[in-house]
Amino acid sequence: MKIWDEIWDYVKMIIFVVVVVLIVNNVVLINAKIPSESMEKTIMTGDRIFGFRLSYGVNLDLFGNKITKKLKDPERFDVVIFKFPDDESQLYIKRVIGLPGETVEIVDGKVYIDGAETPLDDSFTPEKPMGTYGPFEVPEDSYFVMGDNREHSSDSRFWKNHYVRFDEIVGKAIIRYYPSIKLIK
Repeated sequence: MKIWDEIWDYVKMIIFVVVVVLIVNNVVLINAKIPSESMEKTIMTGDRIFGFRLSYGVNLDLFGNKITKKLKDPERFDVVIFKFPDDESQLYIKRVIGLPGETVEIVDGKVYIDGAETPLDDSFTPEKPMGTYGPFEVPEDSYFVMGDNREHSSDSRFWKNHYVRFDEIVGKAIIRYYPSIKLIK
């Protein structure tokens, strides 16, 4: 009888660990491997990152039921992980550029918000961006996102559905843990 008690203790421990891992992986953190060069030099191809799912509130899809509770809005320049608007089965990672209600226009690679005379800071881009796009009028509860490596990024400029809705945002990228540890800014 004692051996069955010991086996049962191990089974309970394994069940507990599996439940904790499932909760952390599906509710708290998102673990992602970066597949492309679109966010270089901030995040390199092959990097492994953690995103925090609760950065902006609760935004879950459990068993076909969407649960959304907004606590905070994403801010300009946040690096977010989201469901690709043209195919929600894919996850993308990009930087928030345009906020709800704003007009985004790219002229000769420089990004202007609401007709401002001064472009946004693009010091995080690895090379001088090029091209003219827009204007894009960002709908309420949606965001215009771009990759840091603008010349090699499929982003809001090119998609059929140009904007990422709040309920498509899975989390905020917070830390790269492989190949070395680095906070994502």
